[in-house]
Amino acid sequence: MSPEVLLEVKHMHKAFGPTIALKDVDITVRRGEIRGLVGENGSGKSTIMSIASGMQPATGGEMYYLGKPWHPGSMVEAQKAGISMILQEANTIPGVTVAQNIFAGREKEFSVMGMMNMRKMYRAADEVLERFGISHIKGNHRIDQYTFEERKLIELVRCVNEDTQILVVDETTTALSLEGRQILYRLIHKMAEEENKAVVFVSHDMDEILEHCSVLTVLRDGDIVGELNGEEIQALDAVKNIRYLMVGREIGEKYYREDYDTSHEAEVALELADVSFGPIRHFNMKLHKGEIIGFGGLSGCGMHEIGRIAYGIEKPEQGKVLRKGKEIKSPLMAIQEGIGYISKNRDTEALILAGSIQDNIVLPSLKALERGGVIRPGEEKKLSDHEIEAFRIKCGSGKQFVNTLSGGNKQKVSFAKWTAKGSEVIIMDCPTRGVDIGVKQAMYSLIEEMKKEGKAILMISEELSELVGMVDKLVIMKDFKVTKEFLRSPDLQQTDIIEYMI
Repeated sequence: MSPEVLLEVKHMHKAFGPTIALKDVDITVRRGEIRGLVGENGSGKSTIMSIASGMQPATGGEMYYLGKPWHPGSMVEAQKAGISMILQEANTIPGVTVAQNIFAGREKEFSVMGMMNMRKMYRAADEVLERFGISHIKGNHRIDQYTFEERKLIELVRCVNEDTQILVVDETTTALSLEGRQILYRLIHKMAEEENKAVVFVSHDMDEILEHCSVLTVLRDGDIVGELNGEEIQALDAVKNIRYLMVGREIGEKYYREDYDTSHEAEVALELADVSFGPIRHFNMKLHKGEIIGFGGLSGCGMHEIGRIAYGIEKPEQGKVLRKGKEIKSPLMAIQEGIGYISKNRDTEALILAGSIQDNIVLPSLKALERGGVIRPGEEKKLSDHEIEAFRIKCGSGKQFVNTLSGGNKQKVSFAKWTAKGSEVIIMDCPTRGVDIGVKQAMYSLIEEMKKEGKAILMISEELSELVGMVDKLVIMKDFKVTKEFLRSPDLQQTDIIEYMI
């Protein structure tokens, strides 16, 4: 007997103006399964589940949940009915406590005669955090004091309760530390295998998909192009087959750099001289023209802070950030001196979501486009259209708002604004987070070309394979200190590195 159907989607259609995100999609989610959804950026995989979870309406089609027509008016309504979605980007409420985030929309549970019992809410938050194995986060703390990764775990706690029947995980693991991922993996297997619920897992990580999913749906350009069951997922050629379905062509063998040339120009493009900031003490680094330096480590090791200091977001208590002898004291000064920064937190720090693709791309270049104090719209459009074509950003036009783009297409815009500017130094914090394999391949090729052009690149990443595959020198950090440096080598393995991270 086939497992009970929890969610059925029929002939779903979704359009964003002239852009068709979903064409005529049918999908069924059953009890006991972990269903993977994969596809290139803009293929429609996140769109399906965002509609099912009440984030946005469909343009056409039908949905049935627990056998009844399903038309959620909001994510809160969907969550109360049993469908919860953890989004790729930050989705917590700033300025309030962890407990207020966990119980947002459920405040009546802690209200007596119109008075909020905050102590009761804090205790309840601590209990649920403990149950998830996240005891270092406290209910009465302000949420702003926690890192992006920790806030994603708080979202997870908020989304999942005893009433949850379907949990949608949308590229969440890219924002989590190794420990956070293990918490999530344990949870989704418990839900599917012990509680007979369902998980829909949206991910670009093939290893993750193959290890954790029991069934897999592949999308391309708003259509479902394939479905694989357990045996097909575990087949030896599964990755090759899935990639082919995703992009409609063979992905070439070349992925990372194939050379082991660590040479660079003598000129120092960016220097951190005796920098101290919080627990980072007396840090020194010289990044040369034509060099890629990578920083790796576990979440909270200090590598992300190095990028923020280098761009002038964080101001050192001691020491200097130098670019051609000038001290960099702010992001504005960094931009003026030819430094670009691709933030890990793209929705809050890298992009203006309510702005157009064109506005985002040309923003750092406005001064260069100025002629006699006037910026001509034609010049803006020309620059933007060139980058949209170069990065193959999926959109109707440059006037389309960034908040309508998929995560991967947003990341392309983050890159494009600095290539348009012609930045000579680019700080990349998790540059391929949330992008599909085809886009990753293109980005790696771009980074390699930048090195050949003499650009200086500081790459911060939580993906060791990416660092080993791309950088000239790899700096490993732990507890805000450098523990080891590795030079690019065909013999360097991830296993050689991990002991210096943990």
